[in-house]
Amino acid sequence: MMNKTQLELLVVYQDLNLMLLEVEEEDKKMGFSVKGREKLLKIRDELEKNIKIDYIRIYHRLCKRYKRPIVPVQNETCLGCFARLPTSYLVPGRSEEGIFTCEHCGRILYWID
Repeated sequence: MMNKTQLELLVVYQDLNLMLLEVEEEDKKMGFSVKGREKLLKIRDELEKNIKIDYIRIYHRLCKRYKRPIVPVQNETCLGCFARLPTSYLVPGRSEEGIFTCEHCGRILYWID
């Protein structure tokens, strides 16, 4: 795998899971299977092997509450619940390998410029 951080891998993992959800919804609407589902599952499962198990557990726990458990931060604000983040998050959140969660909603955060 390229030099992706655990957070970047988690964001891609979330995107794959959302695509799979959309495919399942389309399958139900149309009454037949959409091509490509098996390939998405395989890619997602391979990706999961490269993410720390603790992060996968946190992700799945948050999936029980939110459709999107990983959300961006913009202008020091969590875009999941729109709460303003404490200033102690601002510099470390942009630079560290670990993951940060919103103090208000608990979602995993990633920073966009």
